[in-house]
Amino acid sequence: MNLRIENLFRNGVPDAAAVDDFFSKNRFPLVEPGQVTFVYRGQADEVHLRRWISGFNTSLPMQKLEGVDLWALAMELPGGSRFEYKFEVVRSGNRSLVLDPLNEVQAQDPFGANSVCQGFGYKRPDWTLHDPEARSGTLSGLQIDSKAFEGRRDVHVYLPARFRKSRRYPLLVVHDGPDYLRYADLKTVLDNLIHRLEIPAMVVALTQSPDRLVEYTGDPRHARFIGEELVPELAGKFPLVNDRSARGLMGASLGGVATLHAASQYPDMFGQLLLQSGSFAFSDLGHHQKGPVFDPVVRFVNKYRKSPFALAEKIYLSCGIYESLIYENRSLVPLLQNQGMQVNFEEARDAHNWENWRDRLRNGLTWLFPGPLWMVYE
Repeated sequence: MNLRIENLFRNGVPDAAAVDDFFSKNRFPLVEPGQVTFVYRGQADEVHLRRWISGFNTSLPMQKLEGVDLWALAMELPGGSRFEYKFEVVRSGNRSLVLDPLNEVQAQDPFGANSVCQGFGYKRPDWTLHDPEARSGTLSGLQIDSKAFEGRRDVHVYLPARFRKSRRYPLLVVHDGPDYLRYADLKTVLDNLIHRLEIPAMVVALTQSPDRLVEYTGDPRHARFIGEELVPELAGKFPLVNDRSARGLMGASLGGVATLHAASQYPDMFGQLLLQSGSFAFSDLGHHQKGPVFDPVVRFVNKYRKSPFALAEKIYLSCGIYESLIYENRSLVPLLQNQGMQVNFEEARDAHNWENWRDRLRNGLTWLFPGPLWMVYE
C-alpha cells in the first residue's frame, strides 16, 4: 500500500477531518517512482480499475479501506508510462463506468473522455501546447468530386503561416485528419515545429472517411482516391514540390493500414510514410481471430509479407507496448528494412490512443521532413 495512505491509518481509523486533510494535500492518483496508487472515495459494493491497455488484466479490484469510504489500489508502473482508465463502480448490482473524480487530467477521443494516469517522469511535451510566439497556419475546406467513390469528398487543408504562392512546399496527406486536429492537437504541433524550424513549412491535407471500417482496410477505391484524385487535385491548386521525397502519407490504427495500402498501390508517389499503431493484422498459420472486418486487412498484409517491395524511401513507425498491436508492428520492421527502405521504429509506454500518437509526432515528422534546424546539426 502507498506510504501516504499507511500514514493516514497509522493511529487507527482516521476521522472525517483527517480524510479531508489527506485529500487536500495530495494529487491523485498518487505517483511515485515505479508505482502508482489509485484512490476512490464513495459508497460502493465494489470498485474496479478499468485500464484501456492490452496484454494485461484490464479490470483490477480495488481494496476497501476499513472504517472509511475509501478504496485503493497500488500497482507497479515503469517510469514514463501513460495510460487511460475509468473506475467501474458497483452499487446494488448496478455497474457504471465513471471518470476518476479526483483526477483532473483527462483525454478525449471519438467515444468520449477517459481519465489519464501519468506515470513518474511522464510530462506532456511542450511542443504540443500552444505557443503564443508561433505564427498560426490556416485551415480551409476543399471539395473533391470523386469518381472512385462516386460522390463528393470533403478535405481540410492546412497552409503554413506566411504561405506564399511563389514558393513550393512539401505535401503531407493525413488519414483521419480532423481527429488528429481534435484529439492530437495536430495544428498546434505543425505551427510549433514549423516555428522552431524543426520541420519545413508544408501543405497538409486532412482527409476523413465516412466508412473507415471498409475504406481503410485495403479498399482499392480509397487508394485510387488518394493517388489519382486527391494528390493531383492538390498539386493543381497549391504550389507543391514535384518530388516523391517531398510527399508524405500518414495514419494511425486502420489509418496506418490505409496509408501502407495506398503506398503499395502507388509506390512512386510517396517518399515518406508515418505509421502509428497500424492495425497490420496477418495470419501465418490458420485463420486470424480479429473478426470479419479484418479479413481484407489480413489479405493485404499477407500478400505484402509474401511478396514485399520498396514502397517509400523512409518510414517512421510507432506503437505502444501496452497495446495488442505491438507484435504486428514489430514484425513489420525487418520486413520493410529488408526492402532497402529506411525505417525508424519507436515503442512507447502507452496504449492505443490519440495522445500516444500526439506525443510521437515530433519524432516522426522531424525524421521524415527535417527542417532547417535539424539540417544544420546533422
